Amino acid sequence: MTNFKIGYIKNHISIVAVCLLLLVICSHSAIAQEEEENIGTEVVNIVRPYTPTISDAFKIKETPLLNDSVNLQKKKVQYQIFSVPVASTFTPAKGKAATVEKAKPIKLYDNYATLGFGNYTTILGELYSNFQISRTDDAGFFFRHNSSQGDIDGVRLENKYYDTQLDGHYTSRQRDISYRLDGGVQHQLFNWYGLNGAYDNASNEFLATIDPQQTYFSGNVGGSISVDESVFEKISANLRFLSDAYGSSEFNINAQPEFSFPLTTFTLQIKGDVDYLRGSFEKTYLGTTGVDHNVLLAGVSPSLVYFNNDLTLSLGVSTYVGLEVDDEISEFYIYPQINASYRLVDELLIAYGGVDGGLTQNSYFDFKEENPFVSPTLTVVPTSQIYNGFGGLKGKLSNSVGYNLRASYGREESKALFKNNPDFGNGTADLEGYEYGNSFGVVYDNINTLGIFGELNVAVSETFSLGVNAEFFSYDTEKEAQPWNLPDLKATLFSNFSITEKIYGGASLFYVGERTDFLFVRNGLLGSFMENEVTLDAYLDANVHLGYRVNDRLSIFAKGSNLLSDTYEKWLNYPVQGIQGLLGATYKFDW
Repeated sequence: MTNFKIGYIKNHISIVAVCLLLLVICSHSAIAQEEEENIGTEVVNIVRPYTPTISDAFKIKETPLLNDSVNLQKKKVQYQIFSVPVASTFTPAKGKAATVEKAKPIKLYDNYATLGFGNYTTILGELYSNFQISRTDDAGFFFRHNSSQGDIDGVRLENKYYDTQLDGHYTSRQRDISYRLDGGVQHQLFNWYGLNGAYDNASNEFLATIDPQQTYFSGNVGGSISVDESVFEKISANLRFLSDAYGSSEFNINAQPEFSFPLTTFTLQIKGDVDYLRGSFEKTYLGTTGVDHNVLLAGVSPSLVYFNNDLTLSLGVSTYVGLEVDDEISEFYIYPQINASYRLVDELLIAYGGVDGGLTQNSYFDFKEENPFVSPTLTVVPTSQIYNGFGGLKGKLSNSVGYNLRASYGREESKALFKNNPDFGNGTADLEGYEYGNSFGVVYDNINTLGIFGELNVAVSETFSLGVNAEFFSYDTEKEAQPWNLPDLKATLFSNFSITEKIYGGASLFYVGERTDFLFVRNGLLGSFMENEVTLDAYLDANVHLGYRVNDRLSIFAKGSNLLSDTYEKWLNYPVQGIQGLLGATYKFDW
């Protein structure tokens, strides 16, 4: 214990001596630095160099003894464990990760076939097919046949019809350009079965001498080209041919190029229109000489278009040159093209309006599409829409309710009207099947038209939607006594619904108001003519369809038409079929 203390003290003395020496040296250096230039003449004699050392540390191996005055004894803890067995029937289930069910992807098929049969010996057949040639190209065709044997109550002439068409297409979508080619043929058959009341007592032998059948054959080829990121946006063109059972023919070719030039604020859009129509009929209705139509229309429509978040504005004009080629008569037309819409309250309220016009190329093809009972004896001229001013409000009252209200007033020159042809039948003459007052001609008049339109669409739920629209018309004719066969009111109610995932359907109700036609009434087969206006009653046409998905490929359906059994006349003396039913199936597939 004594030796430990002496060594300990010696070590501390050495450390203290070293520290004092270092302190003296540091103080001397500090004083020297404080003196600026003159450090004096003192001489420091270093007797010997001093190298401080620190002794090595060592571990004390002795264990010190503690003399405690109090010795504490550990108390022994005594305890007992009582083990009691527990009976349990609980078995914990193994953990399982939660899974998210994926919706089964809908299989899309490139082809489908439909076949249906109904009363009046009605047949419906459809076949659509599409072929993916490559990643960018595809082609397809569509075939459709719809026919009925007629059998309309009270009709004594043949009244069957059929409509068969085949269309094809080829589409290519490249990086900067896309194009499409179309073509098709169509064959239609109709009968002029609408005899007036003068023939109610005619003999079957006499009626057998009337051949009311008319057939139409048409074909078309066309296409379009669209270019991305170019001032030249698109061009579309179409060529169509039409002929009938009476030697009539018509050839029509048209093309519409479109250009777009972005400016600082506006976009300059230029649309072109070239339409050439040539056709002929073997004779007029009141004569024996043929009648031709040969018309060329060429127009350009430049407009400045502006868009922002709330305002859409288009300011432009349309200019046309109309040329009657055979007569070498030309006319120049100019029409306004002004359209604007503005969001007053987001999607809730949008105001829109404008004034526009244009020149329409009428054709035999368009006339027979609207009224298949026209006679092949027509005069065909264009219709000029001098102006049509309109304005309205549209929007969404909610996410599920949309509306549209519009009023318009316009003037048309040479507007085409369908008018009943005179009856030439006298019991002895050898007449064509359309010369018994059972066909329609076309007359032209200048008409001012006031229109009021309203529409409401409601998505009640994801499985049920409902819509209704109505349009009222008021006409002011210039030459004709009445706007022949134009209704004063049209309305439509329609809905689509899904009862279950497999059962779906829809319904529609059409209302067409009164129309007026002109009737040449013969007082008996050999009697004199009586001329008078005839008002066609308004009519309702109710339709419904239901479908059932057997699986993702097969569906069966049922359709009902004219369910109110109203044998109304869409055209004078042309009653329609009564209640019509159709059952069929649709099958989707891949080749």
